[in-house]
Amino acid sequence: MTHTYRELVLDGVLVAPIVSYAATALLLFLLLRPLLHLAGFARLFSNPSLAELSLYVSMFGLLALFF
Repeated sequence: MTHTYRELVLDGVLVAPIVSYAATALLLFLLLRPLLHLAGFARLFSNPSLAELSLYVSMFGLLALFF
């Protein structure tokens, strides 16, 4: 089974699907970040920056896998 990618066209310029997935994941992560702060996400990890990066990479991977 092959996965067909849909390119995003911005002013006649084709944008690779991976760029749009990365931008979407970044937008979702930035919207989710204040909620994580209120929930005390940073207190659960010894390195909160690495935990946030891992969460972003997971979101990016799920977007690339399912869309």
